[in-house]
Amino acid sequence: MSVLCLIANPADPMFDPALAAAIHREIGGEINWLNHGVACEIISPKSGVPIDVARELIGSAPIDVALVPLANRRKKLLIADMDSTMINQECIDELADAVGIKAEVAAITARAMNGELDFEQALRTRVALLKGLNRAAIEEVRREKITLAPGGRALVQTMSAYGAYTSLVSGGFTIFADYFAKRIGFDEAMANTLEFDGDVLTGTVASPIVDKDAKLLRLEALSLEKAIPIAETLAVGDGANDLPMIRAAGLGVALHAKPVVAAEARVRIDHSDLTALLYLQGYSDEDIVR
Repeated sequence: MSVLCLIANPADPMFDPALAAAIHREIGGEINWLNHGVACEIISPKSGVPIDVARELIGSAPIDVALVPLANRRKKLLIADMDSTMINQECIDELADAVGIKAEVAAITARAMNGELDFEQALRTRVALLKGLNRAAIEEVRREKITLAPGGRALVQTMSAYGAYTSLVSGGFTIFADYFAKRIGFDEAMANTLEFDGDVLTGTVASPIVDKDAKLLRLEALSLEKAIPIAETLAVGDGANDLPMIRAAGLGVALHAKPVVAAEARVRIDHSDLTALLYLQGYSDEDIVR
């Protein structure tokens, strides 16, 4: 049995109940509003191709569509990327801006996140360009330039309240990941470690690198350690280094993702914020911890 989820962005809800009713008429099943005007689910649709039917009726309206299994719907483990997922920025690009080379570094970041470059090599190349940046400047970037992605804290706090374990796994840096994991409410964080000489960046990053393999391994390790079946896990990210964990998780979500990731993920969220991941799990608006 499956559930068709239809989700708009709560910041700009464009979901006409008449549209939901039209989709329901076409595909059958049981309709239930999780947040009126924002998210609804259609349980056990009768149509063999409910996503195709829904997307045809939705047209260009900014509404996300996903078909998820009814079994094991509420996940017990969340593993999430940080940059451009739980926060709105790429931290390394903002650090590059502090030394006046944002365009150069951002171009490398974009190619790496779309899977066009080797992740570790691209990371070490970019970090080398930051040599000489001092810790105070990094902390200023963290304080002044980085913003939390909408719905992220609600996602983590709600899943935690219902007994899930939450892990932030980042190809970025511990100086950001540890800080934002605490602010958002994650149980743990894993990221790369920048190396300093005193309070000045050496232009190097410690080994081993947190890359796509490390992210997947953390998902698998936590599943074993916490005795949580893979079917009850949720992974979310936007870049090519997130693809292995997105493919492996019970529910893998590409959030506002790069084309290569969006094309391969079973579920993609293009319009909504991170609260969409709660609606995918069947949480209603009243369940959400804000």
